[in-house]
Amino acid sequence: MYWINGEPRQQLPLTDRAIQFGDGFFTTARIRTGRIDLLSYHLERLAQSAARLLFDPLDLAVLEREMRQAAEQWRDGVLKVIISRGSGGRGYSAAGCGMPLRILSHGEAPPHYPLWRRQGVNLTLSPVALACNPLLAGIKHLNRLEQVLIRTRLEQTAGAQEAVVLDTRGYVTECCAANIFWRRGSEVYTPTLEQSGVAGVMRRHIIALSTGSPFTLHLVDALPAALLAADEVIICNALMPVLPVNRFDERIYQDRTLFEYLRPSC
Repeated sequence: MYWINGEPRQQLPLTDRAIQFGDGFFTTARIRTGRIDLLSYHLERLAQSAARLLFDPLDLAVLEREMRQAAEQWRDGVLKVIISRGSGGRGYSAAGCGMPLRILSHGEAPPHYPLWRRQGVNLTLSPVALACNPLLAGIKHLNRLEQVLIRTRLEQTAGAQEAVVLDTRGYVTECCAANIFWRRGSEVYTPTLEQSGVAGVMRRHIIALSTGSPFTLHLVDALPAALLAADEVIICNALMPVLPVNRFDERIYQDRTLFEYLRPSC
């Protein structure tokens, strides 16, 4: 089921800029028993994306009400919120566009995540690199062709459930559909995401949990060798929400100290 600007609809005009140019952004939230996990983070992320992409300001009160109503109706699963600039403008110009279009949809929660949470996952190094662009870094915009290529190549790789993705400088950035953290001793690291990648809401939650924890968190630019030297690696997104990593190519991890610390709060 889809809602568009608060009404049950499943059609967009072909002139919509989300279709024409990928001119928009989105967030994907987990619904449990009618409530949205990390709702305030999702709303802040949408507002920040609108500002970064020079959209008209979102009516967050309306959007929050629609998200809550959708969650109460659907009860469990996944709520996806897409914001399109709508129709208007000439060519790439956004002049003449009206208020942003709000598209809400529901899906089932990925059934494999609970199994992966118990068993852990294997990672491989993706041959597809992310372009560096600080103007778009961190935003979950609608231009996801890099992720499509990463996933397509990953599906051709036996024995790996996710891929470590580098940027074009060679630094660890994220996974195809997850952020990544690694630990060495009591030091925990995650990519800065200043040049590329998606700043996920679960990543933000884990960063917040690090305050007052036994761990010291560092935002870094790091080469893949840092993962090979780590005691532990985890990946996360709003739906997983956090998974332990068993292997990165030939490197095997057996320590789950950070994962066990985070698990009750994620």
